[in-house]
Amino acid sequence: MADNNSTNATRAPLRLGIAGLGTVGVGVVRLLRANAELIASRAGRPIAITAISARDATRDRGIDLSGMAFEADMAALAARDDVDVVVELVGGSDGPALALARAALANGKGLVTANKAMIAHHGLEITASAEARALPLRFEAAVAGGIPVIKALREGVAANAVARIYGILNGTCNYILSTMEDTGRDFAAVLAEAQAQGYAEADPAFDIEGTDAAHKLSILAALAFGAQIDFASVETIGIARILAADIAEAAALGFVIRLIGIAEIDRSGAGPHLFQRVMPHLVAADNLLAHVDGPTNAVVVEGNFSGRLLFQGPGAGESPTASAVVADIIDIARGMDSGFEVDRSFSVPVAELAALAPAESGHRRGRAYLRFLVADRPGVLAEITAAMRDAGVSIESMIQRGRAEEGGQVMVAMVTHEGPESAVAGAMALLDGSPSLTAAPLVLHILDS
Repeated sequence: MADNNSTNATRAPLRLGIAGLGTVGVGVVRLLRANAELIASRAGRPIAITAISARDATRDRGIDLSGMAFEADMAALAARDDVDVVVELVGGSDGPALALARAALANGKGLVTANKAMIAHHGLEITASAEARALPLRFEAAVAGGIPVIKALREGVAANAVARIYGILNGTCNYILSTMEDTGRDFAAVLAEAQAQGYAEADPAFDIEGTDAAHKLSILAALAFGAQIDFASVETIGIARILAADIAEAAALGFVIRLIGIAEIDRSGAGPHLFQRVMPHLVAADNLLAHVDGPTNAVVVEGNFSGRLLFQGPGAGESPTASAVVADIIDIARGMDSGFEVDRSFSVPVAELAALAPAESGHRRGRAYLRFLVADRPGVLAEITAAMRDAGVSIESMIQRGRAEEGGQVMVAMVTHEGPESAVAGAMALLDGSPSLTAAPLVLHILDS
């Protein structure tokens, strides 16, 4: 019997050109070296890095880059004859990353990317280009770091009609919210700590405003429902307005607050519509997602035969993301001998992805947490409850907490009975511009068990 390692060693290697040597790029190089023999065995051939591209060729990255050709121009990297697959780790929805992806495919190279923004904005174009050329395209690392949720959707639950997909898709937000929960500190202080510890970027806007999670959700929705990516239609609200007092009230009611992305098909009207939302939710204590703490991601997939599946793990960082990138590389290496004529990045040919109109949220039913910051004076509470009554919102419970000083700001928090979201929106419209409110109301929907 032939020795597998000997057989693999004699097969043509898969030759990589890696663009971007930041945290993830360095992690990919380290992983490919540390586990070279294991990876070759599982890939069926050696994996070789033949060329690299980065902004600064002289920077010390703590790894030996000798033996790899350096290309200052990423387009030149994509055109090299000794590169089979381009690994794009540059980032950004447009600019150099998109130009590199287009150039790689135009030059007949496979493409591996960890770039969720590029896939969310240009995934249909890139996928169509790859399919037209029978080239492999992989982006497992674009969603949830080291969690193999894309492969699970494309393969593991391929026989299922997915009813809903939802979860915690941004580790920075989850770290901030769970730390606020543990310490009682407010948002700004915990954000500063997250930045100091490397869990949040110096400019954290993409994370805390929900954009990063929305990019990921739009990709998951396309995979789960066979729909065209529609990032522009994701309703997105971030976490910057969450107060320590909201966390405390949620806990008193038996909930935690988490930034949740939810996607599902709405069949209530004429034809199916795609509902996509990223926003903070109150999550019931007995829900699986309530126990996901720190910089962790978790995705729940509900299939009609598989039932509810939970995928959980680190959503970012050098090692988890590098692991997902290299898993994609191994997947491509395994298919080199058989070709990629039927390779489908979104399970079905991109031309067959459905163009679903965005779903309206007003008829959706559920409970909500409403928080008001108001002036401490007579009649304010009556004004709020009158707006609820007139809009048809039924109040399940209500708490009013004031400040010690006379005339100080008061926080009024309430939980509604189940009802249409349009009723809550109507109540907010009635209160819009009220001089009694010292800040815009906060509306958080409730995710029960």
